[in-house]
Amino acid sequence: MTNYQIAVIPGDGIGPEVMNEAVKVLELLKKLDPSFQIEFDTFDWNSEYYLRNGKMMPDDALDTLKKYDAILFGAIGDKRVPDDVTVWELIMPIRKNFKQYINLRPVKLLKGVSSRYSGETIDFVIVRENAEGEYSNSGGRLYLGTEQEIAVQNTIITRTGTKKVARFAFEYAKKHDKRTVTSATKSNAIIHSMKLWDEVVNEVGMDYPAINLQSYYIDALAAYFVSRPEDFEVVVASNLFGDILSDLGSAVVGGLGLSPSANLNPEGDFPSMFEPVHGSAPDIAGKGIANPIAQIWSVALMLEHLGRRDLAAVILESIEQVIVQNEVQTPDLGGSSTTSEMGSAICDALQHLLLVREGRY
Repeated sequence: MTNYQIAVIPGDGIGPEVMNEAVKVLELLKKLDPSFQIEFDTFDWNSEYYLRNGKMMPDDALDTLKKYDAILFGAIGDKRVPDDVTVWELIMPIRKNFKQYINLRPVKLLKGVSSRYSGETIDFVIVRENAEGEYSNSGGRLYLGTEQEIAVQNTIITRTGTKKVARFAFEYAKKHDKRTVTSATKSNAIIHSMKLWDEVVNEVGMDYPAINLQSYYIDALAAYFVSRPEDFEVVVASNLFGDILSDLGSAVVGGLGLSPSANLNPEGDFPSMFEPVHGSAPDIAGKGIANPIAQIWSVALMLEHLGRRDLAAVILESIEQVIVQNEVQTPDLGGSSTTSEMGSAICDALQHLLLVREGRY
């Protein structure tokens, strides 16, 4: 029996609302499976904390978090606090200091989801470089407020960083019996950083002769995501390209409310962090209508990372079962159910599936 220690950061807006449903799922698993023990500590590090304290989290926050097995994150963002503050003083320090250099984002058309692609099997992952690339705090501005103002934002692409993300993508493909890895590039125009990216990805690909490597310019790849998303299996991309592609992929399979993500430190030297792709959605915050599926699916990714692929699979099956039954649906799925009702329906499906499998139903 393993006792997991999880840090929970609900965040802003709809973050606490969807996090409540994710915690309900974990509490149910703890109740039904004696081999699964989990404890939570919740931290109120968000925009309200910033407005009270002038910072997004305490000075010793990273020392506190590193003691946990994983971090479950909600959403961040509040119109009262600049977005660059919420991102660079909370999410980015966790990702970068904990060397969460892989951002894994599934793009899967769930059973029962209404989509223009219904009837197609869309099921791939985006492996996004998460520690350097275009999201590097390198650059600056000169002559502010004048006609001569200059802004320089440097992209940092390293051989080491690119090699690690490429190898993760190929290893993921190998482990999951995928035949093709697709690399996103723009080396025809971005001739220094993207050429290095191409060279390193190609070098790593040579170690995996059974897996086909294809490379597309980012503009063409975005079009292919729309025109033939069923063709992809594993997509590897730089920080910015992966961010944009994953939101596009989410839109293809039903929207951001359905899409989870994992910020991984594959070596396990630091805790990994799991969060929905969506933001804090201030327009619907407090209304109790946010879809909790992305947050709950993030729990499944967390459990898979912690070695409980069995529980991760049954969570996803429960989510699909509720969508297919079409009795409880939040407004983004065409229904009128609340966040809590959706979470409870998933818990009911989860309990039923687990009891049936154990012969107790």
